[in-house]
Amino acid sequence: MNDLERRYLRLLRAYPTEYRRTRGAEIVGTYLDLAAPAQRWPAPADAADLLRGGLRQRLRAGGVTDLIPGVRLAALLALVTASALAGVWGTAELHPPPVEWGVPHVGPFVSLGVVAWAAWLLAAAVIAVAPSRVARWAITFALLLTVALPPVAAALGAPRPPLMVLLPQVVLGLLGLALPDRSSRAIRLAPALSALLAAVATEFLVGLDAVGTYYGATLEIFLPTVGGLLLVVGALLATGLALGGDTRGGWALVTLLTPIGFLAVPGLADSFGPAYGAITFAELAVTAVAVALAGPAALLLAVALRCRRTSSPRPSGQPCPTCGARA
Repeated sequence: MNDLERRYLRLLRAYPTEYRRTRGAEIVGTYLDLAAPAQRWPAPADAADLLRGGLRQRLRAGGVTDLIPGVRLAALLALVTASALAGVWGTAELHPPPVEWGVPHVGPFVSLGVVAWAAWLLAAAVIAVAPSRVARWAITFALLLTVALPPVAAALGAPRPPLMVLLPQVVLGLLGLALPDRSSRAIRLAPALSALLAAVATEFLVGLDAVGTYYGATLEIFLPTVGGLLLVVGALLATGLALGGDTRGGWALVTLLTPIGFLAVPGLADSFGPAYGAITFAELAVTAVAVALAGPAALLLAVALRCRRTSSPRPSGQPCPTCGARA
């Protein structure tokens, strides 16, 4: 057994044991036949394909086949939300404070954030017209720019949006990478339309007044309100689909709990913090960590509960192929 075969076998552990026993040799043999003569490591695309296939088989073995369609539905809602926020922030960036206010800004813009918001608006346009593979690259580009803002702004000594504005955008974008491979034109246009409507509404509300900061009502009211609206939309969608026997909406709602939680971090920190005084960075950080743990935990718990309910009886001590729970 050479190194390449050994590494493919390690990746094959993503599949359930029984599936590996019956199909493992065939799968690895196919990848080895397609490998270059001197190749020592699996190609990144092959590794991703094996991990994806393993997850799909584990979900199928555990009776949770509707999870992935639910996650894809959540990805569409996340992209619509991220695009709308980019429309809001991008428009607000066009209204820096007057020079006499003495508030730092970047040329004609409020901060360096305008670069990231422009990338998100570009991603919304790409989603509308390009295949999903290209759209994922556009989303990844916007994500990288958003993540790079804090260190770049610190290096340049330039203002940037606060972390509690950037963090939900990153979480929404990461979820958006799971967008469906094929979708209707109306669905592909949804992020761009939401960005356009948000930009127009923001311009109408802001007008020519200066917007010199992201703080204040933005953190404590606006972001939690957006999270609340996303929760309501997800709940209504889950209820409507459930009436027709479709469980995708329920999985989408559970998946969306994490980005909803990050949108609500300022409001949650304000609720659990002192009655008086501004929210501290420590309170925001602790709340964000709690959300980062609670959101995925809720999804894993939902998967475990469904797995226990739908899996066939297993011998005592044998773990479920999906959630790992033992009989």
